[in-house]
Amino acid sequence: MQHCKKSVYMHEKTDILSLVRLAAAKKRLFLPHALRQMLRPDRMISTAEVRSVIEQGEVIEDYPEDPRGHSCLMLGKGGIGRAIHVVCSPKDDYLAIITAYLPDKKEWSSDFKVRLKK
Repeated sequence: MQHCKKSVYMHEKTDILSLVRLAAAKKRLFLPHALRQMLRPDRMISTAEVRSVIEQGEVIEDYPEDPRGHSCLMLGKGGIGRAIHVVCSPKDDYLAIITAYLPDKKEWSSDFKVRLKK
């Protein structure tokens, strides 16, 4: 059984979204930076909103070479329909939530999926 688990994470063709959702089903670990960003008075992003982004959102950027481990940027909707970005990294036993924030209209396309060029 352990061999199968390892092969899932080592398989190059396994997409990051599947890995994120598999890890999140085990446990979600909110890193201190994520909590600080979520709790800013101008954001107030709840853990339920982050969970919604992970469970129903989409990957808009993939970072396979991230020094923290393979990670991605996800886009989803919060409880009141607002767009939320979540950066996370799947690990063997949990999903690391690196940060969560409200995308800035000045920096993103109108659907918040593409970064605007400066």
